[in-house]
Amino acid sequence: MAPSPTGEYHIGHIRTLLYNWVYARKNKGKFIIRIEDTDRERYIEGATEAILNVISEYGFDWDEGPKVGGSFEPYIQSERLEIYKKYASQLVDKGKAYYCFCTEERLKQMREEQRENGIASTKYDRLCLKLDKSEVEANLKENKPHVIRLKVPEDENIKFSDLVFGEISVNSNDLDDQVLIKSDGFPTYHMAVVIDDHLMEITHVMRGNDWIPSTPKHVILYKAFNWKMPIFIHLPNLKELGAAKKLSKRFGPVSAKEFLEQGYLPEALINFLMFLGWNPGTEKEMYSLEEFIKDFSIEKIHKTDLVAFDRQKLEWMNSQYIKKLSDEEFAERSLKFAPEGADKKILVKFAPLIKSRIKTLSELEEFIGFFFEQPKVDKKMLGNNWKKHLEVASRVIEKISAWTLEDLNNSLTKEIEKNNFKISEFFMDLRVSITGKKITPPINDSIVLLGKKETLERLKNIIS
Repeated sequence: MAPSPTGEYHIGHIRTLLYNWVYARKNKGKFIIRIEDTDRERYIEGATEAILNVISEYGFDWDEGPKVGGSFEPYIQSERLEIYKKYASQLVDKGKAYYCFCTEERLKQMREEQRENGIASTKYDRLCLKLDKSEVEANLKENKPHVIRLKVPEDENIKFSDLVFGEISVNSNDLDDQVLIKSDGFPTYHMAVVIDDHLMEITHVMRGNDWIPSTPKHVILYKAFNWKMPIFIHLPNLKELGAAKKLSKRFGPVSAKEFLEQGYLPEALINFLMFLGWNPGTEKEMYSLEEFIKDFSIEKIHKTDLVAFDRQKLEWMNSQYIKKLSDEEFAERSLKFAPEGADKKILVKFAPLIKSRIKTLSELEEFIGFFFEQPKVDKKMLGNNWKKHLEVASRVIEKISAWTLEDLNNSLTKEIEKNNFKISEFFMDLRVSITGKKITPPINDSIVLLGKKETLERLKNIIS
């Protein structure tokens, strides 16, 4: 996996990382992380550390890469610039690449003219390829700004095999003489990825299928160096359910960190991501990582451009994982989402009441916030007979000596029957008065936890 520290790590990257990690583990291989930080314009300080942290938070480790080292250090591309320059010079010497001294202004004008002439996919016109050796040497001696471009062979079928999409062939005339080394001395992605994959002995490249159009350029480079190509596996990208576009913040989180911050459990997210591009061919939906390693195979990866990210399905799956947590573990995991003043001890008590009711841990405050702060009650939420209901409830609660759920249930039920109240209306008025909400954990259980004194105070406040 080769993240670029240009922003937040996307949830789609976690899916791709998951497949790479599992494939390496299944085949007793090595999973490698490499930081591709050659895009200096978009580089964000601190992003590398943030990316590595979130990968760890999802429970993944790596055999080689930043923080752990390995046989092919360094694993950060900005620390490998001399390596790329060396190999770029080799290509120039072989006549497979060339120096280009064209200014940005000239390139912009060239593209505009091509578009005006009806050329939709603009290409470099190879002006600098025509320079003789003495001109090139003179320009280099003067330190004239330049890039190094790949010399794409003319009218050649560039073929490669993909384990998901099969044989793919592109005519080289459709390809541009891509830049290999930029004017700042940094390589482009295309140059660096081929050199690093070769030198680090990468056997399998598993990435999003939006990289398929770039792969022929990589194939040309492998051939130019006379290197063996890795095996390519291109995965479907993620899209919003019911839409033809990639994930959007308009519909919810898109970064891997955001999902964790909204109270999704890493194990639930990973289970959900397993099915975004792969299917076991059975009805089984709940998978541990160990089970996924056992069942995963490239043959079961979907041959499609985009796969739907069903946010409702993710919520459902997350709720299933929350239900399975022990009360202790639930309290531990939900502590950072709890209202101010909550501690693990009280969360353990609340756990049985809310584990089956919430979809994400971030809903915790909504469900138990009333316990730590007297709510503001909107009387429009109360029924027509609310005052009578609360007066009876206060009288009953005042008389209860043994403060237990059983006593509370029995005492309130008797008074409801005696006064011929409607059960649903009575308990809704009680719930709203105590919590300020219509949807909460079971109200009698909540009252027992809240305590007799606080409960009576709240009821009397509403009545008065």
